[in-house]
Amino acid sequence: MHINSQKKLAISISLTFNLIIIILKFIASYISGSICLLSEAVHSIADCLASSITFFAIKRSSLPADKEHPFGHGKYEDMAGFIEGIMIIFASAFILYEASKKIIFGYHENIDSTLGIYVMGFAMIGNIIAGRYSLYVAKKSNSISLYADAQHLKTDVYSSLGVLTGLIAIKLTDINILDSIIALIVAGIIFKAGFLIAKQTLNNLLDGSISNKQMSKINDILKSCSDIKGFKDLKARNLGPMIKIEITILLEDEMTISKCHQICDSIENKIKKQIGNVSVHIHAEPVSIQQLNV
Repeated sequence: MHINSQKKLAISISLTFNLIIIILKFIASYISGSICLLSEAVHSIADCLASSITFFAIKRSSLPADKEHPFGHGKYEDMAGFIEGIMIIFASAFILYEASKKIIFGYHENIDSTLGIYVMGFAMIGNIIAGRYSLYVAKKSNSISLYADAQHLKTDVYSSLGVLTGLIAIKLTDINILDSIIALIVAGIIFKAGFLIAKQTLNNLLDGSISNKQMSKINDILKSCSDIKGFKDLKARNLGPMIKIEITILLEDEMTISKCHQICDSIENKIKKQIGNVSVHIHAEPVSIQQLNV
């Protein structure tokens, strides 16, 4: 299957599952009166909206470069990831507000957790399956928005497990304040995930550098190339699923254009093999220019 088709399938699975689970969580929350189930329902709404944005971004980012976007449409994925992170943060704020209100005012009604236990068990299993597939495709395609969605589903697994454990505890102990305490823990998990996603995608939108690990790989490739006399001005940034790299290499003054071209191709191929989906721009200079500038 083509990689763009896999990306669309992954996000479609995520979107469809979120729609189903939203309905189930709201029904269970209404019947049981549980704030932690309500918090999970709100979380799932954020998931669904975020997955819709991601689906749109993946479709747009797969378009080829055009007159209005000569560098392609990759930034759509970064934008979608950032919006998704912000939405997760807002969802966590809502949960925090509702749970805190119940704790402060001491309003803890009797909770029938039986239906909620079944719903959260189903949600957890579904999130594991959808999340693993999304993460697999995200790593394969280097899609930041799909990676954000996969991380989102991963936090859903933890929050679903927490809520499931809490509902079982409430059923066994009849201590209803556990409902609000669990909701606060869920809010904390969700906030952390949203913050990390927003931070990473904002870095990409502002043309921040790629990871130190990836930069080290590029440096090692250049240092291992015996045909060049040095390099400078190494820069790299994420552009949606692609990494844009710029390098200036220093070569012998007498080297032919043909030999220079071969060296540049060799460096580019080695970087692609190590890093993945990259666009490499290499500028070659005679070594004598560097010596004059020293």
